[in-house]
Amino acid sequence: MDAADFSAVLSEVRRFVRERVVPLEAEIDEKDEMPAEIREAAKKMGLFGFALPEEYGGLGLSMYEEAQLMFELGYTTPALRSMFGTNNGIAGHVLMVGGTEEQKAEWLPRIASGDVLASFALTEAEAGSDPSTLTTRAHLDGDEWVINGAKRYITNAPLADVFMVFARTDPDAPRTRGISTFLVPAGTSGLTVAPKDHKMGQFGAWTADVYFDDVRVPASALVGGEAGLDRGFGTAMGCIAHGRVHISSLCVGMAERLVDETVEYARTRRQSGKLIGSFQLVQGLIADSMTDYYAGRATVLEAARAFDAGTDTKIGPSCTKYFASEMVWRVADRAVQVHGGAGYMRGVAVERFYRDARLFRIYEGTSQIQQVIIAKALLGEAARG
Repeated sequence: MDAADFSAVLSEVRRFVRERVVPLEAEIDEKDEMPAEIREAAKKMGLFGFALPEEYGGLGLSMYEEAQLMFELGYTTPALRSMFGTNNGIAGHVLMVGGTEEQKAEWLPRIASGDVLASFALTEAEAGSDPSTLTTRAHLDGDEWVINGAKRYITNAPLADVFMVFARTDPDAPRTRGISTFLVPAGTSGLTVAPKDHKMGQFGAWTADVYFDDVRVPASALVGGEAGLDRGFGTAMGCIAHGRVHISSLCVGMAERLVDETVEYARTRRQSGKLIGSFQLVQGLIADSMTDYYAGRATVLEAARAFDAGTDTKIGPSCTKYFASEMVWRVADRAVQVHGGAGYMRGVAVERFYRDARLFRIYEGTSQIQQVIIAKALLGEAARG
């Protein structure tokens, strides 16, 4: 995107976030629902397709540009980003990376516009950060695929119009092979979405279990057509690598907000007749948080540059996801500490962000999985003992 146009997009999104969404944060958290007017405004701004190609109606942002956009979106409740994150990220990228031209033409314009909400159905009860152990299966019966299994914690499942479903199509293949991806529209016979999960945080961002009981889809639902058979694991890993940089950027945006909340509180709160910002131990907490934020921002931007260049699409995404998710958790913890008892009270922004931030160390691959990926990539055969 032209630099001037991109700058205008960032400015518009910043105003939208800070003037329209931030004032609604407490309501979104309390009601566990994103207001319809915010959803419609996001659609009109093109936020459902910012990472999708322009030829399909998206904005076509690079990873570096996307990271900067996510800094702005991360400044408020993560439920905002979650509303359209799967369309741009792991779900939309399934089609970008592995779809046929016909599948892209049919689905991507509607996904980019927000007319279709897509879900990424990979995680299972016993296959989370390591999806190679998934047990959902699909077999060919005539000219139809029959899918059986269950998925867990699927983002936007209660609202989804289509699911990108990963299923084992060759049970005898090695764990990372024999997995394929299917386009399954909501409402297909045999597909059931459970009631939405009641989570610790990130209210307004809905997840739910999804069940497949002899779900039948045509052969054309196989992502990539015949060429996509048994390539689902590679597709998923490519999408998740992009998602890790995406989530890292969101963490940086939240860290900026937490620093701002902490500084403002320390500037105005008095204890023992003094502003708490005059206490050196409080100053130390603020300095540590600002340093963490600064390092996180630099790490994400470097990872995004390398991702765009194709020089690092594995170690970099894992390093930045590991650092940024742990970083924002530290910043959130310090923010609560500076606020003292007020930081433990519902209705205070840092209390809400403390709950919201905890999930970042889990999804898109836990911190421990990132450690394993980084170490194995560096050590090679030595990591196997």
